[in-house]
Amino acid sequence: MTSCGCLVLEKVEDHGGEAARGRVKVAPAAASGCGGSCAGVWRRRSEAIFPIYVMGSSRASTVAAARGIVDSAEDPIWEAVKSEAKSEAEKEPILSSFLYASVLSHDCLERALSFVLANRLEDPTLLATQLIDIFNDVMMNNKDICRSIRLDAQAFKDRDPACAQYSWALLYLKGYQSLQSYRIANVLWNQGRKVLALALQSRISEVFAVDIHPAAKIGEGILLDHGTGLVIGETAVVGNWVSLMQGVTLGGTGKEHGDRHPKIGQGALIGAGATILGNINVGEGAMIAAGSLVLKNVPPHSMAVGNPAKVVGYMEKEDPSLTMKHDIQMIDTAYGDSSICGSIVE
Repeated sequence: MTSCGCLVLEKVEDHGGEAARGRVKVAPAAASGCGGSCAGVWRRRSEAIFPIYVMGSSRASTVAAARGIVDSAEDPIWEAVKSEAKSEAEKEPILSSFLYASVLSHDCLERALSFVLANRLEDPTLLATQLIDIFNDVMMNNKDICRSIRLDAQAFKDRDPACAQYSWALLYLKGYQSLQSYRIANVLWNQGRKVLALALQSRISEVFAVDIHPAAKIGEGILLDHGTGLVIGETAVVGNWVSLMQGVTLGGTGKEHGDRHPKIGQGALIGAGATILGNINVGEGAMIAAGSLVLKNVPPHSMAVGNPAKVVGYMEKEDPSLTMKHDIQMIDTAYGDSSICGSIVE
């Protein structure tokens, strides 16, 4: 079958000549299997230059801005998913029907993901066939989702040692599935279909134990590790390349309306069970330790620990969301060593 051509991701090499495992750049597809509904988004090269996610442990190796578009009909992540599904079907024949229905019968990642999510989220009053139509309509006509589902898959593959294959994220990891379900609900919310978006949010919470308000804003290259117990409020903002562990809460305080939820800077790592409340900022590349309660702003590239959270040090060079290291070396700016700063988060 022909790939839909919504988006193309190509392998690139870093400056050191080392082969990049799963590094990607965006390119238009030459052919379309989706009737041209999403391929047209990429028609003009001048319209398709934007920052992308590239695997790495530092900001320099992770962000590549203004990449040029190159002509290619390939989609490496989708090709990898199909190849993995074929291999797994041969190894485990009892799953061959499942793998065919979920992956091998589809012509692009968008349609496969629609099928998987619809069959996870269906209930007696909202049938899988209805959900597939809704999900396909959203994903096949939204270039941001076409890009995000791939960058998120790359994030899971790169940062979660338990995710050995791209197909595992698509088929088995509820963190990935709940994140993409939210993305669909978010598009519906922004289209004015708020009741349907809220119905999806409710169903996502029931099925995945992940509660993300459809109005929340979440960037690309996101890892929801495990996902269970994650809560993200209506006015929360999560930047690109953020990693969130299980049990994280991005909530409000009191009963006030308006902008009342946290803003998480790109490259931040939020540890398991961390609670961040109110309209506060967690800076770029910051780390919130597991179990911490954060009520005030956290500076960029700092580590906040405790209840209430205190800044105990600062990190250099690496974004913790990419390394996934919860015990990285910290620099005490007052003494020039790794001593604990102990300053209260302000």
